[in-house]
Amino acid sequence: MSQLALRLPDSLHQRARALAEQDNTSLNQFIALAVAEKVSALETSTAFFQARAARGNLDKLRTMLDQVPDDVAPLPGDER
Repeated sequence: MSQLALRLPDSLHQRARALAEQDNTSLNQFIALAVAEKVSALETSTAFFQARAARGNLDKLRTMLDQVPDDVAPLPGDER
């Protein structure tokens, strides 16, 4: 197990401590769970987008984009 010195703004520390108490858990456990949730969310979204990218087909995309007429102006906000 690792130890870590963590600097939190006082207001966030107070809120986290209050929520940990409401959850009947220690502040340490509350913070560890929060970090685990964030790590899981980031890893899941990374895996999701990597899987989606692997299914992509640039040739199909180019074929689809080639069907867009050249003489039609983009909608406002889509110029770039």
